[in-house]
Amino acid sequence: MDNKVALVTGAAGGIGTAVVRALGERGAAVAAVDRDAAGLRDVVEKLTADGLRVEAFPADVTDSADVDAMVDAVETRLGPLEYLVNAAGVLRLGEVRDFSDEDWSTTFGVNVNGVFHLSRAVVNRMAPRMRGAIVTVASNAAGTPRTEMAAYAASKAAASMFTKSLGLEVAKYGIRCNVVAPGSTDTPMLSSMWHDESGPAGTIEGRPDAFRVGIPLGRLARPSNIADAVVFLLSDRAAHITLHVLTVDGGAGLGA
Repeated sequence: MDNKVALVTGAAGGIGTAVVRALGERGAAVAAVDRDAAGLRDVVEKLTADGLRVEAFPADVTDSADVDAMVDAVETRLGPLEYLVNAAGVLRLGEVRDFSDEDWSTTFGVNVNGVFHLSRAVVNRMAPRMRGAIVTVASNAAGTPRTEMAAYAASKAAASMFTKSLGLEVAKYGIRCNVVAPGSTDTPMLSSMWHDESGPAGTIEGRPDAFRVGIPLGRLARPSNIADAVVFLLSDRAAHITLHVLTVDGGAGLGA
């Protein structure tokens, strides 16, 4: 991946940061994108201190005009994009009967509209060059119902099917589109679901009252585990893989 240009959204978050690092360590120039400008600056400072070529591009993925301007800036400053990773995501919990319009629209605004805005902007630049690879970070919840996670699960299912349908359209341009579906990963998003110190054990062991099985491998994923899967699907090792969902959940979805 030496000197190839990648764009990663959600770069100030746990999985996004791990993906930026993994790509940078493989020689890519990485445009790190997040709407949390302060958090993004901290991440980029740490990674550049480690000798990686990473630049911050604060942007709101829910705003198509902001996205188009940011993608233009990335290609002007770093060069033509070879890779896109849609890793920006939000989680709003609650039963449907009590779920607010704002929580619903925010969930879909980031998890679905953001994927659409970035993917459209990037494939319009990749297509004339007849190459490129896109990975959307979805969730195993896209294929397994979860209590209090209807909006999140629905949004990730939408993002997953959007990415595969996009891949069908752009295969003729040599562009591959795949999905990585993480399970429970040791990030701030996961810990926000825990109410006390029993949270990690409950996630690993399962919760019958919530119709949730545990993790057969007996451990949470690390962000680097998800990043490894993303990098593989972007790389030439996956040159004949497209429209694929790679689930990385320790067996929690029972292969769904």
